[in-house]
Amino acid sequence: MNRQTKIMTATGMFCTLAYTATAVGRIPLVLFLKYDPKDIVIVISGLIFGPLTAFMVTLTVSLIELFTISENGILGFLMNVISSCSFACTASLIYKRKPTLSGIRTGLFCGWGCMVTTMLLWNYIIAPIYMGCSREAVAELLLPVFLPFNLIKGGLNTAITMFLYKPAVTALRYARLFDPESAARPKKGTGFLFGSILIIVTCILWLLSFQSWS
Repeated sequence: MNRQTKIMTATGMFCTLAYTATAVGRIPLVLFLKYDPKDIVIVISGLIFGPLTAFMVTLTVSLIELFTISENGILGFLMNVISSCSFACTASLIYKRKPTLSGIRTGLFCGWGCMVTTMLLWNYIIAPIYMGCSREAVAELLLPVFLPFNLIKGGLNTAITMFLYKPAVTALRYARLFDPESAARPKKGTGFLFGSILIIVTCILWLLSFQSWS
């Protein structure tokens, strides 16, 4: 099996996993907004095979969602693509330029920040249409609702990816779908693990405090 065939096979597998995560893993998080873990799968695909793979998985899964389980039609498709790409493509692009342990960490944190910033802007632009309310009403929700949702969502995606990246690489290598030249294989240190746990705990505390406040 040549390298391109391996990448195509792995990409199809990532698409299946990402869609499954969306279909069965949705969790109400902040008011009417739901969290699903598909971006974890998407960003891992990008970290291993590059930002183009992350984009292709994002586009494929978002299209399948559009015709199956989407609640917001074409607008939901657009928001899914923007959200996932701003996180996964940013992280994988930075990691591609710096394929080290610190490159993963930097990429994921930059992707987190990019996603939060991008989605605040696009929620302001698009949310009034699918919510059926004025832009002023949406503006009042940006900081108390959309900001904490995207902070929690991005934090969970970042932390869980830090846990799962190395096992994912190992699994692909055993399945002979991983080309050692296509991604670096950094060792996971204690600090890396501690950072992941700290982010998850922080996100849970954010969520609990937000729900108590609301």
